[in-house]
Amino acid sequence: MRGFLFFVPALCALVPFDAVAQTEKQERLDSVVVSSSRAGSRTPVAYTMVWGEELKSSNPMKSLPELLSFQPSVVTYNEGGTGLGNSAITIRGTKGSQINVTLNGITLNDQESQEVFWVNIPSLSSIISSVQVQRGLGTTANGAGAFGASINMSTETAGVNPSARASFSYGSWNTLSAVVSAGTGITRSGFYANFVYSRNSTDGYIRNAFVRSQSALATVGWMRGSNSLKLTWLMGDQRSGITWDGIDYEMYKVDRRYNGAGEYHDEAGNVCYYDNQTDNYVQNHFQLNYTHRFSDELSWTSTLDYTRGDGYDEYYKEDKKLKNYGFDFSSDSRSDVIYRKKMGNNYWVLNSDLKYRRDRINLTAGANFSFYHGDHWGEFLWAKLLGDNYDYSSMNSAYAWYFNDADKKEADLFARTEYSITDRLTAFSDLQLRLVHLDMDGRDDDFHEYGGVDKLRYNETWTFLNPRAGLTYVFADGQKIYGSVSVGNREPGRSDIKENIKGTVSPIKPETMVDTEIGYSYMSGNFSVSANIYLMEYWNMLLETGRLSSSGYAIKENVDRAWRRGVELSGAWRPAGWLRLDANVTLSDNRIKDYTSYVAVVDDEWNYTGDTEAFNWGRTTMLLSPSVTGMMRAGVKPWFRASSSFKTFELNVDGKYVGRQYIDNTSRSSMEIPSWFVMNAGASQSFSIWKGMMTLSAYVGNMLNRKYWAYGWRWEDCLAGAAKDEIESGIGVYPQAPVNFMFKVSYSF
Repeated sequence: MRGFLFFVPALCALVPFDAVAQTEKQERLDSVVVSSSRAGSRTPVAYTMVWGEELKSSNPMKSLPELLSFQPSVVTYNEGGTGLGNSAITIRGTKGSQINVTLNGITLNDQESQEVFWVNIPSLSSIISSVQVQRGLGTTANGAGAFGASINMSTETAGVNPSARASFSYGSWNTLSAVVSAGTGITRSGFYANFVYSRNSTDGYIRNAFVRSQSALATVGWMRGSNSLKLTWLMGDQRSGITWDGIDYEMYKVDRRYNGAGEYHDEAGNVCYYDNQTDNYVQNHFQLNYTHRFSDELSWTSTLDYTRGDGYDEYYKEDKKLKNYGFDFSSDSRSDVIYRKKMGNNYWVLNSDLKYRRDRINLTAGANFSFYHGDHWGEFLWAKLLGDNYDYSSMNSAYAWYFNDADKKEADLFARTEYSITDRLTAFSDLQLRLVHLDMDGRDDDFHEYGGVDKLRYNETWTFLNPRAGLTYVFADGQKIYGSVSVGNREPGRSDIKENIKGTVSPIKPETMVDTEIGYSYMSGNFSVSANIYLMEYWNMLLETGRLSSSGYAIKENVDRAWRRGVELSGAWRPAGWLRLDANVTLSDNRIKDYTSYVAVVDDEWNYTGDTEAFNWGRTTMLLSPSVTGMMRAGVKPWFRASSSFKTFELNVDGKYVGRQYIDNTSRSSMEIPSWFVMNAGASQSFSIWKGMMTLSAYVGNMLNRKYWAYGWRWEDCLAGAAKDEIESGIGVYPQAPVNFMFKVSYSF
């Protein structure tokens, strides 16, 4: 709590709220597609904007989620401790599978898990021109509906003149990042091309948290008169050590850099590590966009997108039953094994939007159609009992271990209107119709435990109607108030359905939320404050249990009634030309009305019996939902009036506070994640050189060297008839990096 006191004087001085002074950007023809899902200045939703220059000047060690961590109600963590590798983000406690993420209007959420795996698209900050973070249900977005937040990103638009940029960074744990980009600018004929390439590597903070990744973006476009045509290719390629198991808490107290992934024992009993315990994935996105402006009032845009993904996880496991991998063994023969869990997927999307703006009305209507096909299968590589000469290819070709696939089809229709009833009062309405069909078939990797072939057979169709409505009133002196009510409905993901089919959790239902937002803001030249009250009421909410699947997914279940209610306060103040202060804080109550958990029953020899015991905990706090989050940032330009290049020198110091939260939904003290407060600093200096600009930057992360962990999972079981205090449990945690350093040099013209 001491860390949180850091914010109190600042927030009192700033009269906190949500939103920094923002400049309205003129909408260009080649960015109409992005604006279709974004909120405007009179849209009655809570949102913030982050511009590309801020992202590019930030610490290159951090992933995009971590670069957004200072936005209101945002909490992030990284599995390996540093920014590279698997990262996650929550907004108002809403997890990644309930946050809709779009790039140029196309959803990036995996259609099966509904997650965004940020490690699969490295160095996003180097290719993004802007990000809008909407909190709550927000505006309609294509793809899986936002169920608590949305992140709408756009890539760089065409510049007027030719340009180039290169940056090289090096820091703690051999972290290296290199980014080069170039653009032709718009020629007289309307042609333009942009290219960005990045390469990143790190050894990681914890053992086996290494990352080797690269990404590329190429855009070729043409704008002439009322037409814009653009082809975009985005590639992400990553190989990283598996870190999603975290660290057992007892081991954490001994060695917080420990990671048990790939651990085994040799013949002499010595501890060894398999050096290819890795996650590997390559993803290619192809987007073709055409935009036509019929008149100053009416424009139409359509985008065709194709995404191909291929990847696998490779594991070394000790003492496993060979018959569980498809071998025809009559006995329970055991062996050390090496195998891969592989996947391949294809995703096609077509969306089309029509936008009309005239006098008092702003109307956007559109349709989105998508088809996804994903395959999952196992590839067995080696068994110690069978040796190197055994022919493993024969069993792999017949998918003797497991193979399953899924088809997901979706059609979305939406219409959104903002109508100015008077010069100051604007009415907002937004209606979305989603039709979703999911077809799953095949057997999973643990099919022997659950009864054999075709256990994952599932076929379901959902129809969801998601309405939104609100009002915004603008005062003459830069103030506005707004209010909105929205309804959202959402289908479960593949992992949720899998666990339901296997009987691990109770029957899975779609979830429903009603979101009410009430906000106020004031904006002047050097000062802005705002406040937002939100009431997010859930029915049949799909919520994590605190357990992980064998592939690291959080297992979820429905809870009948739950809510997230809170107030978000933010402010920005520039008291002098050399000083800028920003701060925000969120105070919230995140509850389950009446929670019952189901614990697996074991016998006296700790073998699972297949039964469960029910334990009622009454009203509890949702997992991973801190009741207090906040940040403050100070930016100083001490020589901003100087006539020399030192006027560009800038120093930034920021602090982030995250209050106490829990690993599961029982609110037990043994499941508590302690609060943490982390400070960071950065300094930069720019020089004019060779007709361009060179910038030298240095960053210090976790400058107070706080030893904390930001996320966790738990296991538990019990004997039949056990009481609550007789539940056996343990937790795994994800330690974050101590003090770390990064240095960067960049050149642009």
